[in-house]
Amino acid sequence: MAEPFLIGENMTGGYGPVDILHNCTIAVNPGEIAVIVGPNGAGKSTAMKAVFGMLNLRGGQVRLAGEDITKLSPQARVRKGMGFVPQTQNIFTSMTVEENLEMGAFIRTDEIKDTMAQVYDLFPILKTKRYQSAGELSGGQRQQVAVGRALMTQPRVLMLDEPTAGVSPIVMDELFDRIIEIAKTGISILMVEQNARQALDIADKGYVLVQGANRFTDTGQALLADPEVRRSFLGG
Repeated sequence: MAEPFLIGENMTGGYGPVDILHNCTIAVNPGEIAVIVGPNGAGKSTAMKAVFGMLNLRGGQVRLAGEDITKLSPQARVRKGMGFVPQTQNIFTSMTVEENLEMGAFIRTDEIKDTMAQVYDLFPILKTKRYQSAGELSGGQRQQVAVGRALMTQPRVLMLDEPTAGVSPIVMDELFDRIIEIAKTGISILMVEQNARQALDIADKGYVLVQGANRFTDTGQALLADPEVRRSFLGG
């Protein structure tokens, strides 16, 4: 079987001397949506940050398109084609929407107008507000700016940490629709999400983490249908 496009395999590590992840494996293929869910403190965001190089692993490795990138810095991983949207402080509030998007293209030396147009097609409200300060936007619009800025790097993998945190159910549905659209372009999506049921519904692959280890791994629909997953993690 071919290796996944991006894989964090048997990852063990944490912040300082205490391991949060224990032989945790997360993987995603081109055009797939992979979702990491689980209870609070399960290590979901830590697993995502480990894949992006934001903590040192004591065991395991991360590979992108077959290349071992375990020792690379997050900045180097961006240049390899990884985009990361953190849960908080993910935009420059004092800059306009368009300036935020331009900042996303900092590693590029080519013309960015076409990518900017694609972002505005995906998030039309951002085009309307492109000269407005990003700090004046609603929570959902800020998330659109953050995702759009990550897309400006032309990533092959887009990593989203709790993209719907603090937004209304309607805005959550809209964001998930846009995430599906992004995946259809061939970009891999790796997402940590607190709204587990809704996230698994759009996921090609789901990972349920408990105490930093894989508890369940299957397609999103299979996990939604699993009685034990439903009872333990989805409220019945």
